[in-house]
This record gives sequence, C-alpha cells and structure tokens, in this order.
Amino acid sequence: MTVKKIMNDDVAELEASKVALLDVSAEWCGPCKAIAPIVEELSEEFAGRLDVFNADAEENPGLAKRLRIMSIPNLMIMKEGKVTARHVGFQSAPELKEWVEANIQ
Repeated sequence: MTVKKIMNDDVAELEASKVALLDVSAEWCGPCKAIAPIVEELSEEFAGRLDVFNADAEENPGLAKRLRIMSIPNLMIMKEGKVTARHVGFQSAPELKEWVEANIQ
C-alpha cells in the first residue's frame, strides 16, 4: 500500500475511510521529510487495517485550518472522518508504530 496524497483540500476518500492515518506536513519542513519514510513503512505494515494519507499544509490550507494544524509534522488517527488521536513532532519508527497500534483498536 502507498501513502495517498490529498490535493486541493479533497478529503472525500479520507473521510470515507474506516480507519486512517493522516500525516500533515510541508515541503520545507526537515522533521516532515524525516518522518515521511516511516509513514510509508507504516502504510505497508498496516495495509488492510489502516489507510494512510499525506496532506501538505500549504497546498491544503482549508484542511489545515479545519484540523487546527499549528505545528508540523502533525499525525492523526481518524475513524470514520473524526480525529481520535493526534501526535505532533518527530518520533522514531518504533515509537510511531506503537502509537498507531495503540490508537487503531
């Protein structure tokens, strides 16, 4: 599975997902670039259990505003379109995996 890119604030697929991980980032953000491969790994590891999306905060200003994004990287677990868990900042692969596992139950 790959990370699906959100463009033009189009969140229809994200909101239709039963359980999703949304990574809100920006092209210029160093920690965002560092976490991107980890998010890609999570998309493969949790395939079938979790849909994974990425949205650039600057390219999707409406989404960033609606989700009250103040800092990036900002990762959210969403269930049926509603945010159920949020993590801001960089975390290692094992820490993120544990966070995802704990929040998708």
